[in-house]
Parts: sequence; structure tokens; C-alpha cells
Amino acid sequence: MKLETFSFDIDADGIAHAVFDVPGRSMNTLTGKAVADIIAFTQEVATNDAIKGLVISSGKASGFCAGADLGEMGDRAGSGGSSEPKSEAETKKAQFDAGFSLNKTLRQLETCGKPVAVALNGLALGGGLEVALAGHYRVAANDNPKLQFGLPEAKIGLLPGAGGTQRLPRLVGVQTALPLILQGESFDAEKALAMGVVNELAPSSETVAKAKAWVKANPKAKAPWDEKGFKVPGGVPHRAPGAGQVMTMANAMLHAKTYGNYPAQLNILSCVYEGIMVPIDAGLRIETRYFINTQQRPEAKAMIRSLFLSTQALSKGGNRPAGYPKYELKKVAVIGAGLMGAGIAYVQAKAGIPTVLVDVSMENAEKGKDYSRKLVEKDVSRGKLTQEKGDALLALITPTTSYDDVKGADLVVEAVFENEELKAKITKMAEEQLGEEAVMGSNTSTLPITGLAKASKRPANFIGIHFFSPVERMGLVEIISGKETSEATLAKTIDYVLAIRKTPIVVNDSRGFYTSRCFGTYTREGMEMLAEGIKPAIIENVGRQCGMPMGALEVTDSVGIDTALKVTRATAEAMGADVQGDERTQFLAWLVEDQGRVGRKAGKGFYDYNEKGKPERLWPDINKMIEVKVDECPPALKKELTHRFLVRQAIEVARCFEEGVITDARDADIGSILAWGFAPYTGGCASYMDLIWGIKPFVEEADRLADKYGERFRPNDLLRDMAAKGEGFYDRFPPGGEKAKAAA
Repeated sequence: MKLETFSFDIDADGIAHAVFDVPGRSMNTLTGKAVADIIAFTQEVATNDAIKGLVISSGKASGFCAGADLGEMGDRAGSGGSSEPKSEAETKKAQFDAGFSLNKTLRQLETCGKPVAVALNGLALGGGLEVALAGHYRVAANDNPKLQFGLPEAKIGLLPGAGGTQRLPRLVGVQTALPLILQGESFDAEKALAMGVVNELAPSSETVAKAKAWVKANPKAKAPWDEKGFKVPGGVPHRAPGAGQVMTMANAMLHAKTYGNYPAQLNILSCVYEGIMVPIDAGLRIETRYFINTQQRPEAKAMIRSLFLSTQALSKGGNRPAGYPKYELKKVAVIGAGLMGAGIAYVQAKAGIPTVLVDVSMENAEKGKDYSRKLVEKDVSRGKLTQEKGDALLALITPTTSYDDVKGADLVVEAVFENEELKAKITKMAEEQLGEEAVMGSNTSTLPITGLAKASKRPANFIGIHFFSPVERMGLVEIISGKETSEATLAKTIDYVLAIRKTPIVVNDSRGFYTSRCFGTYTREGMEMLAEGIKPAIIENVGRQCGMPMGALEVTDSVGIDTALKVTRATAEAMGADVQGDERTQFLAWLVEDQGRVGRKAGKGFYDYNEKGKPERLWPDINKMIEVKVDECPPALKKELTHRFLVRQAIEVARCFEEGVITDARDADIGSILAWGFAPYTGGCASYMDLIWGIKPFVEEADRLADKYGERFRPNDLLRDMAAKGEGFYDRFPPGGEKAKAAA
């Protein structure tokens, strides 16, 4: 028996030991070869009379198994199987057989008549935990703080497909299992023991010995569900009132949270509901059918590609220009100790980077450092941070009013108000203290970088570094290259963003860049609907139901209606438009200047807010200026409004591609999800057009909306060309953007 990802031996007692150790990987994953090996050694254990039992463990210190290889799965997701012509029945059978192969094997291992124990020295997630659950006994390490168990498949649009939806509920009960599977929650060894997911805890060095001892002592072991008279903890629907109530409540809660947008969660609920009421062999077949259905959905392919593969690639610098040495950051200065600057200083210090925090007065600079003090105190009080480490973090932040303290900085982040004259003054003062290699960065959300760089004596070293608020919680940074920004500066800036543990996207210069420009279309479409007389509550509810984190009007409140008014006027002035003749601008002016309703920060905007800043109700007088003409929302209207919200944003993204603002589809997708919360189930704006619609149908729908509502929906030449050629954004704008295409 030749294995590629496992070693396999049999000791003098007849106990076989399969050690999972994928060559060349820091962590085991269930690759196609690993599954083939499991099939092979399962057959050996089942048929070799010399083997009395089996122990499975890992040869890697990192843990047992992180789950399925999503790189391989991403290639397969959404495919129809073999390219050879087959009937629909033959295709479905081939898909089922392929999908059921691991389930079938693990069930064979579970029922082979020989005891199987699994030694878990570290994390066991997804398919890794499913393999472990097919064993009769599990021993977990109690001295590894990084050990985690879980079935996280739902987070990337999949469901557990190797028995997880059937064995976990039978082991811990439906009520306990459902949140773990639906939400992909992970849990530690102690909780696993308390729930019964593992049977014993031991030091890492003893887990294999403990597992072997159990195998020797239990030659006739069976899974609980194979014992006569087995009952699911808590009962099953239609037989136990409590279990039926659990499923009813789970269904209601799921729809309240997901609005039916996530096929994986709906299928997980069906898997558990249908599978738990039949014998496990039938339940596993049910699971496989739902797994294949989920895997074939465009949402699965989109979420795997964006939320796992692309996010992982960009978080490792996948969009960094090649050929430049890693930039070491020994000192970084932040100028402006307001909310943004204070947050930037905190994440730098948390990453171990000595930080100078500059403001016009020591009072302001110290106030900026206080922001970090409060965050540290909160983490210390919750046990997330020791006092010693908290003090060390704060010691890295030096508040000051002197630009002499900027001297020697490897990078500067200017984070003052959105005022070109002020930013130009700061740039000149900071650059007097910087060396030739240092980077001058501006944290701005709207002002063009090429214009700001005119104040710099080294425009090749000048770049935009757009953080999102609150900085410590938002995982994205938008890096903006101006016309003269060098690739070396871009590489250094990406190294900086990775050093502070954020995900960078790279865009080219334009007004509003990528994220602010595209994000604004969502709120403006909400305003268009309001102007048409659609009831505000309908606008807000459909916004959330289509997958956005907030309704369009609440988002405007959060940004600030006064800010929206300023941006609208500035943009109109730059484009030579008539502000006074625009009804929507006048409506915003009425809210801000006549009613004093500037948004959440004032406790009143489109919504009224309580003392904690939470929205209590939509302001009843919104429609004093605009008559309500639509106060009901049947399904057809909900669908129409959903398309308007999402298509409008996607059209602007397509324009950014055509104008060269975005050159890599990954940046577009990850930026749209992490920056402004574009519906995650779509995989982001580019994948929404590519996969959820398909470019040709998307163009047709956009044309329909443009004919009905206005030219803002009209597809550009790029989209029409892609539709004609059958291209998607990942074909036209592959990893590496223009450089990748040129190299190809």
C-alpha cells in the first residue's frame, strides 16, 4: 500500500497507526491525494485480519487537519463535472459518487468492526473534525492553547460534506449542534470535552499513547448511533416536542439573520432536519445531496474565491510588486491625533512598531494616546491582554508637538482634516525630517493623491493610505497610487499594511478612489428611491434584506448628512453641475441647514437615536418635503429594489475597471466586501456580475434598469465587450492586474 500524505505502520499488538503529514505543507488539508490515502488505508484496516484497531494522528505540530483543500475545491465548485457529454442522470450520479466517496469511506471505517481512535494535538477544523468524528474515541491535547475544533464551512458558502451535519447532532444534540454548524463557531478542548466531542484530554506528547491504550482496551467498539436503542440527545423533530421547537426557532432565526441569501445555511438546516430522523446511512446520503447542491451554487464559488482564496492571497501581499526587498519599519509617525490618527497609532503599536503621534498641542496628542489606553484597559479587564503587555504597547506611542520627533521615520501617515491646504502644509513640514527612502502617506477618503502630491518634494515617495473607521476593527486598507508614485513606494506601503495586520487593496488615483466612489452609489440610490416617494421603511428593509449591513438612509446618517451634502456640492462643482437645480441636494440642505439633522453624531438625522447612539425610529417628518407614493412592498417590488441597489453599485465598479482605477479583480471584490459591506454572499461586486448573474444577463438587466430609471445604470463599453467575448472579470483582470496581463 503506497500512501503519499500518510505514513502507515502496524505495531506488535496489531494496532495500526496512520500519521497524517502532507509533504511540503505547514498544515494538513484534505487534498484529493489525502482522501485517496484515507480510502486506501481504510480498506487495509477493514480487510487485514492482522490489524486489530487503528489510531489516526498528525505528524505536524500545527495540528491535525485544517479541513478541505479550498484551492482544489475552488477549482471544482460550480463545475458540472466531466467535459464529456452525459445525460443529466449520468452527470448527477457521477457528482453524487464523487461527493459521497469520503462519506462512504468514513462510514466503512466506523463500521469495520475494529476500534478506531484519533489523537488530536492541535486544530481540527471542517473535514479534519469530520474525520475525527468518524472515529470511536478522540483524545485531545490539553496543553496547546491554539487547539480549536469546529465546522466553519458555512462561513465560505459550503456545508460540512463528510458527516458533520449527521454525527455532531447525534453526538451533542440538535440544539447544541445547530449554532456550531450554521455559524461555523469554533471551540476549544475543554468545551469539546464538556460537550462530548472529545472523550479525553492529555498532554500533546501522550495523546497517541492514550489513543492506542483505548484501542487495545476496547476491541468491540461501536459508534453510539450503531448501538441498539440509541437516542439522539434532546430527541428529534416530530418525536420530541422540544426538538421540533428547536428546529422551528432555528428556521425563524436563520431567516431573520440571512433573509434567505445564503444557500449553505438553508441547506444545513435541511440536512440536519431530514437526516436526524432517519438512520445515519440514509442521513449521510442526504448530506451528500445537499453538499453537491450547495457546491454547485454560484454563491459557493464566489464565497470560496473571495472570502478564502483572494482574502488569503491579499493578506500575504499577493498584490505587491515583485522585485523589491521587504521594507523594515523601525519607526512610523502619525500626524493628527484625532479619531483616525489615534486608531492608526494603536494598531501600529499593537503590531510592535514604535510610533510618534503628532498634534498641534500636547493636550491633543495625549488625548490621542488615551484612545489606546482605553482599548488596552478594556482588553486587560477582559483577560485578552496582560498588564505587562498592555504597558509595553502604550510605551511604543510617543505623543508630541515637535516635528523633530518625526526625524528617522520610515513612513509617515498624515491623518488631518480633509483640507488640501492643511495637508500640503503638513506634507512639507514632515518631509523636512524624512530620509530619501521614507514614505509619505496621506490618509484621505476623497482627495486625489496626485493633487496632494504636488506639495511633496518627492512625489515618487508619496502615496494614499486610506484607513476605515474604527481603525482597530476594520480589516482593510485602501492604498492609492498617484501618477508619480513609484512601485518601490507601493511595495513599501503594502509591507506596512501587512505589518499592522490589515488586508491591502491597491487602486489608482481618481476622485473618491475606489471604495468611497462606489460606496456612495448605495446611499445615493436610497435617496433616489426616497425622491420617488418610496416609503423610507421599505428602502431600509430592502437594503438590509439584499445583504447590505445597514439601510441606505442609516448609512447616510452614520457618514453624516452634512458630510454627504458637502461631498455632493463639491463633486457637482468639480463637474460643473447645477447644485441649486438638484432636488436631492436641496432635500439634504433642508435636513441639515433648516432642521439641524446632520446624522448619528447629533442624535438625529433620517433616524432618531438614543443616548447610546442606536437608532430608535425613522424620523416621522422625513416626508414633509417628499410625498409617500409607495407604502407597500410586494415580492416583485422587493426584487426590483434589490436589483437597483446591487446593480447600481456593480455598474460603478465596472466603470472603475474601465477607467483603470482598479486593475485586479481580487482588489475589487475584497474591497467591496470589507470596505462598505457589499453583500458577502455574492463574493463582492465583480463576482456578483461574473457569477451570480453572468456578464451577459447582467448587461441586459442593467440596460433594462437604465431605460426605466436613468443612465446611471447604463453598462459601459467594457461590460459590453466582456459580454460579447464571454469573459468575466477574473479573466480580463487577473491577479497582478495589468502587469499580469502584460506578462501573459
